[in-house]
Amino acid sequence: MSGASRARASALWWPLLAFGQGPFLVSGEGTRPAVGRRQQREGAAINEPRINERIRVPEVRLVGPKGEQVGIVRIEDALRLAQDAELDLVEVAPNSRPPVVKLMDYGKFKYEAAVKAREARRNQANTEIKEMRFRLKIDGHDYETKKGHVIRFLKGGDKVKVTIMFRGREQSRPEMGRRLLMKLAEELQEYGVVENAPSHEGRNMSLVLGPLKKKAEAKEEQRKVREERKAAEAAARDERKAPRGAEVAPEVAEGTEEVATEVEESAAE
Repeated sequence: MSGASRARASALWWPLLAFGQGPFLVSGEGTRPAVGRRQQREGAAINEPRINERIRVPEVRLVGPKGEQVGIVRIEDALRLAQDAELDLVEVAPNSRPPVVKLMDYGKFKYEAAVKAREARRNQANTEIKEMRFRLKIDGHDYETKKGHVIRFLKGGDKVKVTIMFRGREQSRPEMGRRLLMKLAEELQEYGVVENAPSHEGRNMSLVLGPLKKKAEAKEEQRKVREERKAAEAAARDERKAPRGAEVAPEVAEGTEEVATEVEESAAE
């Protein structure tokens, strides 16, 4: 190796001697430890439990597939039982001494857990804060319309922030806005409660109404109402489709009357 080559090599490898650790990668921005593919795989699966041959302890506390307590056994015996039953050996309590493992179908277990998590996210009830704005001199029709929206939000389990917007000289009469807010709150006592009293913020005054029922309860109640409505509509459709009673033909009616008359005459004789 020439002198120039040795100089370049020493310039590249001196960080290994300086840090006393390795291997290190050298780049123009500095040095960083080299991360192998094995380390990356282990980091990606760090949240998953150890299964089968990845459980490296001499003995474990074994639980059967139906929850039965088998007891403390050697890891070799537990793996053999899992293989005979065509199941997986899954570490469910790694911090216990000895660790607790269970016989199960791990693929089926992961699938069912993913389905449950998806259903939980779908049914998750997050309370939202809706906002409804009023003018101080709102007319009666608009007032009732906006009040209907507030009732719908409260029935759905959401909070509602009701805001009065002042214009011009209206800002000098905040008590009128407070009276309007309290009037609305009194009219909606059946659907919600006042969580935050009226507060004046610049040109606006607002209060917050909270629902009487939780979001999840409100959603369940609305679902039942929808199902009852659908059932009623289906019953009405079936009733309209049902055939009406067949009408008796005139000649059949006449024949029936003649037979009835003959029967009455014979009975009289």
